[in-house]
Amino acid sequence: MRIHWCGTGLSSVPGLRRLILEGHPVTVWNLPVDQAVAAVGEITDDIRAMEPPAFDAAVAPGDIVVSMLPAHLHAAIARLCVKHGAHFIASSYTTDEIRALDAPAREAGVALVTEVGLDPGIDHVMAHDLIAAYRASPAFHRDNVLSFTSYCGGVPAVPNAFRYKFSWSPLGVLKALQSPARSIRDYSELRVAHPWDAVRSYIAPLRVPETFEVYPNRDSVPYLAEYGFEPGWKVKELVRGTLRLNGWAEAWAPVFETLAAGPSPHALQALADDLWAKYPLAEGEPDRVVLCVSLKAEREGRPVWHRTWTLDAIGDVRGSAMARLVSGTVALAVEAVMRREFPVGLHGAPRDPRLVARWLEATQHQAQHMRLVTTA
Repeated sequence: MRIHWCGTGLSSVPGLRRLILEGHPVTVWNLPVDQAVAAVGEITDDIRAMEPPAFDAAVAPGDIVVSMLPAHLHAAIARLCVKHGAHFIASSYTTDEIRALDAPAREAGVALVTEVGLDPGIDHVMAHDLIAAYRASPAFHRDNVLSFTSYCGGVPAVPNAFRYKFSWSPLGVLKALQSPARSIRDYSELRVAHPWDAVRSYIAPLRVPETFEVYPNRDSVPYLAEYGFEPGWKVKELVRGTLRLNGWAEAWAPVFETLAAGPSPHALQALADDLWAKYPLAEGEPDRVVLCVSLKAEREGRPVWHRTWTLDAIGDVRGSAMARLVSGTVALAVEAVMRREFPVGLHGAPRDPRLVARWLEATQHQAQHMRLVTTA
């Protein structure tokens, strides 16, 4: 069994280094090779150019392939894994192409594990923990009214006037802002064409409570089933969203105006280039990640159960906060696959209580602050 770790970009290195230093057999694949050598060359010499023929020839039955490459490359690598009888892991969202591989993966006897980074990833694990704890509590009742929120964001550790800094090209952030979002608010589906039209204020229950701006992203509604909400439960609110520093919406107003006008691909790239030139996260400058996942149950207008997982991490000598949390969770998934803790077929972040507890404990070591806040 060999681990094939593909990609040594900004979010990859801490988890990769941990697996190598713990003695696991790891082959590192990247283009350019020099980038991988700079990242892990002092602890391994098993570094290869990520070229399709060589990679195809190297993957063997029972191996574990980690794709930390751009998301549009995941499906092809997952298909290769199924063909060779190898397991596949990626931190990114599950796509329809990956879902279509569930049955072939089962037939091949391999696991495909996705959504095991930070968001998606750690947020899912926190959600599964909250749902399980609520179900087991004396406050559980089918007539309770439930509100679930999950907000995550990477923000500058030292705030700037723009209220944001970019670790890599802004193009991905801009495209995400052009995507519609669906959530539940006041018992009804809320659809917004532009996420910035649904920005709200949110007080995060950190060690020192802090106010942020939050907005829904992607489609939150399918996570009712993913998190184990039953059809008869009364859901007042359900939203998975992005967290930004207070004042972000005002600072970004000119950007929103440009995006609302429907810029051409050339104009969108020009905007991304301009933002990248003006607001980069400098080399060595610490980043910050804040994650808050909350479940509240109310009965007759009164909270009867309310818990929130909070996480606040800052970049340090171990690497950026984002990289530690994303790649650290991927490394946990690698170890879980090695122990056969994921069945064959397609899976997201674990919901098994033993794995949930283990992953939450491991995540605490990656953050400066992480705790479960109980308010009811």
